[in-house]
Amino acid sequence: MHLDTLLALLATIAAGTYFQTVTGFGLGMIVMGATSGFALAPVPVAAAVVSMVTLVNSAVALRGKWHLIDWRAARAVLLGVLPSILAGVVLLNYLSSSASLLLEFLLGGAITYSGIVFALRPTQLAQRSPDRSFFVSGLFSGLFGGLFGMAGPPVIFHFYRQPMELAAVRSMLLLVFAFTSGTRTLFVASQGELSAPVWLLTGLSMLLAAFVTLLGRRYPPPVAPATMRRIAFCILLLIGVSLMLSALPALLGSGGAGTALPGRP
Repeated sequence: MHLDTLLALLATIAAGTYFQTVTGFGLGMIVMGATSGFALAPVPVAAAVVSMVTLVNSAVALRGKWHLIDWRAARAVLLGVLPSILAGVVLLNYLSSSASLLLEFLLGGAITYSGIVFALRPTQLAQRSPDRSFFVSGLFSGLFGGLFGMAGPPVIFHFYRQPMELAAVRSMLLLVFAFTSGTRTLFVASQGELSAPVWLLTGLSMLLAAFVTLLGRRYPPPVAPATMRRIAFCILLLIGVSLMLSALPALLGSGGAGTALPGRP
């Protein structure tokens, strides 16, 4: 990897880490979208790095907040995450080798969907949802996490509808991200897919993520939470739509989803 590409990738990880620290989401979607859009790294490599960086980010950000977690809801979500994240990794390996254009289009669609979810203002329920609803949201989050290393969208909307304090919701999200990324990393490692370059990139990214996470906790942005949501919505929508538009013409024209875009791996 050339130095300019490495610096661009690390800058993207820093931006995504800061967003996740101050909002509870954003790391995986920003990094995966920018990495794919600018061809900074193959999707499987970026997803592996994002998973390990998310693990570090979540562990640091959760410090002193474990008491805020609704453990009954957390267990239901994590039980749903476990099987589906393994299926997501298997599907990613298949698509990355035989359907790269389709993979890029799906990534763009997932990020666009995420942006729309963040733009919505879910009405808070009067009562907590049943455990099975947390399990289902965990299933979809695991699939997202396995495919792209970003488990946020399905659980974010569901959690924000619950009659919970905002701090509790953010802590729950960080827990889900940590579990998802940890499970994904162990499974990918067991398949022998964590090469030396991936470990090196991850090491640099982890140091950067830990520093930016502490920075984000100490110096939150001087803007209202609603403004941060709008910024996140605009960034994710721009990334997602761009990925879809760049992949769609070649996907339709080639007649085969496995053809890569010019200049793409």
